[in-house]
Amino acid sequence: MENKAAVYKILALNPGSTSTKLALFANEQQLAEKTVRYDNRDLDRYASLTEQKPLRLSCLAEFLQENNVDMSDLSAVVGRGGLVRPLEAGTYTVNDKMLADLDAGVSGIHACSLGGIMAEEIGRLHGIPSYVVDPEVVDELEPVARVSGLPSINRTSAFHALNTKSVVRLCAKDFGIRYEDARFVVAHLGGGVTVAAHRYGRVIDVNNGITGEGPFSPERSGSLPLTSVIEMCYSGQHSKQEMLDIATKNGGMKTYLGTHDLVKAEKMISQGDEKAALIVDAMAYQIAKEIGAMTAVLEGRVDAIILTGGLAYSTRFVGAIKQRVDQFAPVCTYPGENEMAALAAGALRVLRGEEDAKTYAPD
Repeated sequence: MENKAAVYKILALNPGSTSTKLALFANEQQLAEKTVRYDNRDLDRYASLTEQKPLRLSCLAEFLQENNVDMSDLSAVVGRGGLVRPLEAGTYTVNDKMLADLDAGVSGIHACSLGGIMAEEIGRLHGIPSYVVDPEVVDELEPVARVSGLPSINRTSAFHALNTKSVVRLCAKDFGIRYEDARFVVAHLGGGVTVAAHRYGRVIDVNNGITGEGPFSPERSGSLPLTSVIEMCYSGQHSKQEMLDIATKNGGMKTYLGTHDLVKAEKMISQGDEKAALIVDAMAYQIAKEIGAMTAVLEGRVDAIILTGGLAYSTRFVGAIKQRVDQFAPVCTYPGENEMAALAAGALRVLRGEEDAKTYAPD
């Protein structure tokens, strides 16, 4: 039974590579937020991510004390989803199967996987439900989108699911329609770029942000001419790890301009740097092409195109994309990542009875 009159206090946890973000919510209202940063040398002392859990949780008591909150006041704790096995979008109760897969790194190793592990410990110790929301490996692709062109390789889904699902819900509300009844193209513009086709509540196609598909970004090389990449792999000049790093963190704008910071790149442009202008415009050009591709996936029927992520703060960059795509559909901008609010909102929908918590039970 939905109870919107109740006040639910929710603790949200978002562990990153060198930080842990904590936030406290009363329903949709954020009451407090804190970011704790770590020196790489402190983290390097731990043999595995799971062993970092006590360090990551050591700031919790102080955070709650600073904000006059007792653990008994909390209705739920929610953590960043982490790299579990592919699953549908939604809010999931943390269970033993999920903990085992997070600990094993079944879909990769990243600090975000500590979100579910930390949430479960807090929930177990204090008798409150623990959840994760829309992990990065949300996979709702249509069968036709999985075909790659080589039988031994299937296309898979990995994207900024938490933020994009959140901003689509906001946009749908602004348009006065339900997310489950709408069709959107959403471009998350950050260190990596993913562009997704949302149809009736599901992401039916998206470039994989982990494997290197799609537009180049400030740090990622994006889709490259395949035969040239093969030549690089066998040139003897690059190790396997170096090639993986080129695809995921040592490519893109950074390799052209020496910076992954769009603010710095735009300062270079303002000072007359023609190369910087070309590269930034090329990045916007490739993103616009991907938006066009996802518009085709939705058969040209799109309620809105949404631009989100850190790069969406740039008026120049957003303008360069909009001039190529704004005839397809209205373009809406929701800058930033909105992750803490998105985590709390996922837990809140379950607490209010608006949707059921899902059970993690991979095949």
